Amino acid sequence: MPVIEVRNLRKRYRRRVAVEDVSFTVERGEIFGILGPNGAGKTTTVECVEGLRRPDGGTVSVLGFDPVRDAAEVRARLGAQLQESRLPNRMKVREALDLYASFYANPADPDELLDMLDLADRRDARFGKLSGGQQQRLSIALALVGNPEVAVLDELTTGLDPQARRDTWAMVERIRDRGVTVLLVTHFMEEAERLCDRLAVIDAGRVVAVDSPAGLVARVQPEQRIRFRPSRPLDDALLRALPEVRSVEKRGERVVITGTPEVLHAVTSVLARNQIIAAGLRVEQTGLDDAFVALTGRTLED
Repeated sequence: MPVIEVRNLRKRYRRRVAVEDVSFTVERGEIFGILGPNGAGKTTTVECVEGLRRPDGGTVSVLGFDPVRDAAEVRARLGAQLQESRLPNRMKVREALDLYASFYANPADPDELLDMLDLADRRDARFGKLSGGQQQRLSIALALVGNPEVAVLDELTTGLDPQARRDTWAMVERIRDRGVTVLLVTHFMEEAERLCDRLAVIDAGRVVAVDSPAGLVARVQPEQRIRFRPSRPLDDALLRALPEVRSVEKRGERVVITGTPEVLHAVTSVLARNQIIAAGLRVEQTGLDDAFVALTGRTLED
């Protein structure tokens, strides 16, 4: 039986439909991602999974329990890091963990969590004195202090700098290694590709695809993009004449070429014959961004 099963979920707020028809399953031990732009219905979906909102239609099951009808059973087995949460600024890190641990019959060892999340040296620090990354790590610790079988992490790394984001990704992988099933909500493509075993792509309240990141990318026609600054003026016709080239764009001093997986060799050969150096050459493969555009008809930022 799946750890989480969502079938034909619907939720509206007055006249606004937040979730129209969402279905997916999460298997034990995986990191399952929900990917989509802001306002797509991601947070509403996981709040129904957590039992924080009552669905208007469809069914939700967590470890065989209904999150609304069996709220106490679900709360004992599921830990949640909410999209927005705060503690009193004067509350200390260890005080918060001890308080949350008191809510559970068999809590995790707070000191072990502090060590795992690199907060041991901040155990006596007040919440208001923690950096953004430290506050996020504390929110993860509070989600795990009840020894949950499932952890829901909603927009985990929003607002973090690149290094703090990567540190947090490593922690999520360690959480999965402890045997916890993770439901991860994100709008960062790199985060989804790095962490998720499978993804549900949600757009406008509907699931448009469920697959592994590699599986989603495989649905898109493979291509390469090449970006560079030519050392001297370059005639676009030389490049457009190549059968491997699909498009050529000028973006200021840069040239951006899109083509087949063999386009790099073809373009560099033309440049070499014309004694043109490609400064700052950068090659990009088809990725999750391209898959999202193919599935939804727009970019994630749109």
